[in-house]
Amino acid sequence: MSTNTDGSHNMSTGETGAEPGVSRRNLMMLTGIGAAAIGLSSAVGLAGAEQAFAAPAASRKDLEPGDTSNGADNFYTSDRVTVRKISFKNRYEMKVVGNLFVPDDLDRGTTHPALVVGHPMGAVKEQAANLYATKMAEQGFVTLSFDLSFWGESAGKPGNAVAPEIYSEDFSAAVDYLRAQPFVDKERVGAIGICGSGSFVISAAKLDPRIKAIATVSMYDMGAANRDGLRKSVTLEQRRAMIEQAAKQRDSEFAGGKIQYTGGTPEELTAESSAVDREFYDFYRTARGYCPNTTTHPTLATNAKFMNFYPFADLEIISPRPLLFITGDQAHSREFSENAYQLAAEPKELVMVPGAGHVDLYDRVGLIPFDKLTTFFRTNLK
Repeated sequence: MSTNTDGSHNMSTGETGAEPGVSRRNLMMLTGIGAAAIGLSSAVGLAGAEQAFAAPAASRKDLEPGDTSNGADNFYTSDRVTVRKISFKNRYEMKVVGNLFVPDDLDRGTTHPALVVGHPMGAVKEQAANLYATKMAEQGFVTLSFDLSFWGESAGKPGNAVAPEIYSEDFSAAVDYLRAQPFVDKERVGAIGICGSGSFVISAAKLDPRIKAIATVSMYDMGAANRDGLRKSVTLEQRRAMIEQAAKQRDSEFAGGKIQYTGGTPEELTAESSAVDREFYDFYRTARGYCPNTTTHPTLATNAKFMNFYPFADLEIISPRPLLFITGDQAHSREFSENAYQLAAEPKELVMVPGAGHVDLYDRVGLIPFDKLTTFFRTNLK
């Protein structure tokens, strides 16, 4: 069963038609959908995949405000939560940088449930993850947001490299850190993955039974998104072309050529920009969600590594630990949450947020079902 945020239930069939606002033409064009969610070339024909991207703006003050309807509040802070910059090492001895959020009224004489929160692919912890971590800390959880390796303040060269195994390891390393805190109950640690991090946290949880409850929000299966595109719009020939292009770029860089980047949110909109391009642009390229710590563009030579990423394989192994999949009923990414729900074993739940698109659930507090997340983790991290 899937649950709407109004309390009603729907059977999840996994069958989804073209979403409102996204034309069939745009769906067919959107191999990587030109979005920060996935690091593919900007169109099926790979046009612009090797372009040099402009440096990000120096300040949010220089940018247009973006659409802040439905309570969009990406940079929300709370006077009831103390935030501290922290760092820890993953199993590859790479430094991972994060923020630890602790409720001010937390009784440090006893132990409490805790949550790891992962940011969208191509983003950094300051985009969506900090908001979720703050809101869940207000509900009494110790929370930790972090930058995936190769992104933001975390270690990894070259920056923006794609390494899904290491991304998944980062989640387990964050669990290591939380379990070492004297006020955290080692057996009550859960995780939230937003967008691409939804697939990374699932990958981590399959091998890490210490993650006791898992929620994903606006999830992308980063493997399927790169192999198949939205609605399986990528052909085998196109996939081979992307792999070939990445291989050629390896040769170029080995010979001393410059690092090239691909995909990510467009730096500017044109008359030809798709609805999905515009959706991501309104978050990442405006004051609504802009952060100078990321361009959102992954490296071209490494991006093909997503082709070998299958986070939903053996998904049933997570059971009996509970899974919660949250997606907007208007989200272009809805298919990934529906697919994961079908493949997962019980206990599982699929929540469709009425009227919400993919990026809406990054920061629109009026749409994000924090009450549902709170209930889910309180119930399953007893």
